Amino acid sequence: MPGTELLTVNGRALADFLDWEFLTADDELVIEARMPDGEEIVYEIERPEGESLGVELEPPSVRRCANRCEFCFIEGLPKGLRKNLYIRDDDYRLSFAYGNFATLSNMKERDEQRIIEYRLSPLYVSVHATPWEARRLLLNNPKVPNIVEQLTRLAAHGIQFHCQMVIVPGLNDGAVLEQSLSDLWDLGEAVISVALVPVGLTQFSHLYTGESMSADRSRVLLDVIHRWEARAAAEREDPWVYGSDELYLLAGMELPPRSHYGDFAQIENGVGAVTSLRERVRAGAPTLPRLDGRRIGVVTGTSMAPLMPALLAQLTASTGAEFVLIPATNSLFGPTTTTAGLLVGADIRRALDGRHDLDLALIPAETINEGGLFLDDERFVVVRESLPMPVYPSYDFIDVLSLEGQGTPMAPGARAA
Repeated sequence: MPGTELLTVNGRALADFLDWEFLTADDELVIEARMPDGEEIVYEIERPEGESLGVELEPPSVRRCANRCEFCFIEGLPKGLRKNLYIRDDDYRLSFAYGNFATLSNMKERDEQRIIEYRLSPLYVSVHATPWEARRLLLNNPKVPNIVEQLTRLAAHGIQFHCQMVIVPGLNDGAVLEQSLSDLWDLGEAVISVALVPVGLTQFSHLYTGESMSADRSRVLLDVIHRWEARAAAEREDPWVYGSDELYLLAGMELPPRSHYGDFAQIENGVGAVTSLRERVRAGAPTLPRLDGRRIGVVTGTSMAPLMPALLAQLTASTGAEFVLIPATNSLFGPTTTTAGLLVGADIRRALDGRHDLDLALIPAETINEGGLFLDDERFVVVRESLPMPVYPSYDFIDVLSLEGQGTPMAPGARAA
């Protein structure tokens, strides 16, 4: 019944969704619950193997971040957006469940024991720097614990990590970066991968006092990455440390091939996303139907624009359609924010308004959340209805074009799978 409070499972108190998920794994359960009217009931349950209990939990409360990193993306948001965009989560539970990066700086001893007991592995950890003083400065938190000691304790119990370092020029590059990579390397198999991501700023990043990432600095970082990659390949047969796509784009260097990224463990962190898109287009383009005579607009961010012509040429060769590239500048975060997925409704409207020469247009599906909202709170259905052509969110072109060619295009406003 909605509003029922779950109290214990087999005598163990329930604190959150983690306890529920792990403690209800048995086939025989004794569950204590408090009904909405205050009555307490004990349920004795025998569950057939593989059967769901059919209980839907309320969304968990999110553990908030206590740090004040200068480079924090949330601190670079403009005022006036919907409230949930300003939530700065730093929650090891979400790290395990959804791959969110957490600093582990707000963990208590009990949290570490839960990670060990439930074997919450791998965790996604924002390391940024391992030298304690450098990390305190980066996280702007004098109480931040020693990350090497934390990872060492967890690693001793078989917990593994995917790590990231947001590189801030002058703070955690150079000698600090070398020490950090060395410390993480010494943790052995516990550290599965390390991603280096350049600091990203918006026009509203009011806390940041440092310098932005330049092309020259990006090339220096990639030199460091390639040196550690070579060592890892020789000793562990794995690249181990990866540069984000943005780092390669800033440096003007070619991205690594598909084989470099393995299972794309850090693709949500911008590591291998472009290569994955290229692979999906390469594999999917020959399967597309003919779309001769169609003129299709493709909206993207300024960082991806130089890479698009080669992809669109493959689509043209397979379909016969003409693809029109439409780079868009970010009006909400400013021109320094060049990622396609952060374009907002106003950018899409401005890019496509008055384009009666297009039969349809594709926009990055990542710009829209599950509720159909852009980051500027514009509704996709409203933006679409204001434009002179059908508009479809797409992850890789193939998802939409395969349906378009069947004569059964996606319903207006539908999300590509």
